[in-house]
Amino acid sequence: MDLPFRYRRLGYVALNVTDLERSIAFYRDLVGLSISDKSESFVALRCSRDHHNVLLYQAAAPGLKRIGFELESASDLVAARRHVEALGYPIEEIAAAELSTLCTVAAFRFRLPGSGLCLEFFVQMMQLAQAYEPTVTKIERLGHVVLNVADFEQTLAILTEKLGFRVSDFVPGFAAFLRCFPNPLHHSLAILAGGDHHLNHVNFMVKDIDDVGCAVNRMKKAGVEIVFGPGRHQPSESIFLYFLDPDRMTVEYSFGMETFPELGAREARLLEPVPGTLDAWGSVAAPAFGKVGGIDAGKVPT
Repeated sequence: MDLPFRYRRLGYVALNVTDLERSIAFYRDLVGLSISDKSESFVALRCSRDHHNVLLYQAAAPGLKRIGFELESASDLVAARRHVEALGYPIEEIAAAELSTLCTVAAFRFRLPGSGLCLEFFVQMMQLAQAYEPTVTKIERLGHVVLNVADFEQTLAILTEKLGFRVSDFVPGFAAFLRCFPNPLHHSLAILAGGDHHLNHVNFMVKDIDDVGCAVNRMKKAGVEIVFGPGRHQPSESIFLYFLDPDRMTVEYSFGMETFPELGAREARLLEPVPGTLDAWGSVAAPAFGKVGGIDAGKVPT
């Protein structure tokens, strides 16, 4: 559907972790993010000039707290709020004090029916004076978030028909790879059919194929479990590696991704539901892949 607002990009992901200091060390020293801020409630990490691309919150159980999408302008944010209200999804107001600590000018949150997934739409996150300096790997950006959902068709309909995501590739009844139009990246969000609602993985795109290769050895030396890859996806055409964080949530590095023009983009491909679609090189995911990480559902709208 044509929306009255436009997305700019996937801005950040907020994760619940059970041992904050342990997770800070992992995402800083092994993944390669840098700490930009600490508050009483969260730790902010980045892989860009943004104040944050990842937020870590201390919690009793690991999982996905929310996903933040940046819109193109303040007027887009106003239009988006009116649109979401018209859909009947309750708006979760963000206190001025929280916006200040998040270094964001304006934002609002709401939850998807069914999964209870919290989405934040925001504009104007503070850009830090010092550029992000890669350490153990050259991260290009926070790439995407993938979810398992119990109500695949319902969730897909909400995201595409009501929230304007575009399908780039589709595995019938199993997976949909979605771009936040008009952002050109093949997908910033994807959903997989599953028995319940949970986080599948968080992705970071790297600048060089060597970043993927070096990560294999770095993670092995650190005792981090690799659960899929290295390999090459048919959707997005990226080279990938998946590994587990200290809470056993799944994290991905990927190199390369198909991009789409705003006008004249190809139709979504219908992909065969076989293992070779996920990895053209023939690897198979370990049982622990994409299993840990509940969705912090709060009050789920009906």
